[in-house]
Amino acid sequence: MHRRPARLSLVEARVRVVDDTSTARQTAHAYVDLLERRDWSGLAALLTDDVVYEMPQTRERIRGTDAFLRFNTEYPGDWHLRPRRVIADGRLAALLLDVRVGDEQQDACVWLEMSEQGLISKIIDYWPEPYDPPQGREHLVERW
Repeated sequence: MHRRPARLSLVEARVRVVDDTSTARQTAHAYVDLLERRDWSGLAALLTDDVVYEMPQTRERIRGTDAFLRFNTEYPGDWHLRPRRVIADGRLAALLLDVRVGDEQQDACVWLEMSEQGLISKIIDYWPEPYDPPQGREHLVERW
């Protein structure tokens, strides 16, 4: 039986990382676009069923697609997102976002982790400063 040289498997591994990186970058752009358009069914299609969403500044965690979508549909204000920078490496992506609510502008960073199928499995949303979470979303989150 003929065996492939080890060098070929390294090439295949590099191709997979490039493919994963390309998928992660495309998924990150789609994530922001779908949130901005409030396309909840499109967003759901990008997420694993057991997606985890964390906000370190408020120490809140949301588990599952349904709870994450509900959190976003119930989020107050006329918010808008625009990616300023997207960096991807393998199945990871980082986004620097321009976030606007009315006339107020803030920068935010978002970390995305992808599953082997290219779906978002974890989202970590970093804001510039810690703050107390607003009332009314206790039914969706756990605190740590």
